[in-house]
Amino acid sequence: MASKRDYPRAARFNAELRAVLTEILRADVIRDPRVAGAGLTVTSVDVTPDLANAHVWVSSLVDDAKLAEAVKGLNHAAGKLRHEVGQRIQVRHLPLLRFTADQATREGDRITALIRTVVAEDREHARSRGEDSESE
Repeated sequence: MASKRDYPRAARFNAELRAVLTEILRADVIRDPRVAGAGLTVTSVDVTPDLANAHVWVSSLVDDAKLAEAVKGLNHAAGKLRHEVGQRIQVRHLPLLRFTADQATREGDRITALIRTVVAEDREHARSRGEDSESE
C-alpha cells in the first residue's frame, strides 16, 4: 500500500485547498450563523490520492458544543464551499468536502495542564520532605 508521501500531487493539493478554505472562511462567504460566529481555523486537509474526497479538520476557541454546531453548518454548506473553491482553484474535478472538529489542540492543552499540575504537586511534595527539587 502506498504512503501519502508517494502522492506529491495530493500533498500539494492539500496545502492549496487548506489555504483556499481558510481564505473563504475569513471572507465570511458562508452566512450560516453557526459558521460565521465560530472563528474557525482550518488545521488540516487530507485529500484522497484520486482527489475525489477531502477530509477537512477545523478548530476554534469556542466551546465544544459550538464547534460541533459549526462543523454541522460547514457540512451543510459543503456544496457552496466546494463551489467557492472551484472559483479559486482550476482542477478538473473538485473533491467532495467533509468537515470534522479537530480536537488535537484541546487535547494538547489538557495534557499540558495535567503535566503542569503534576510537576507543581511533585515540587510541593519535595519541599515538604525538605528535598531540593532543583537537584533532580
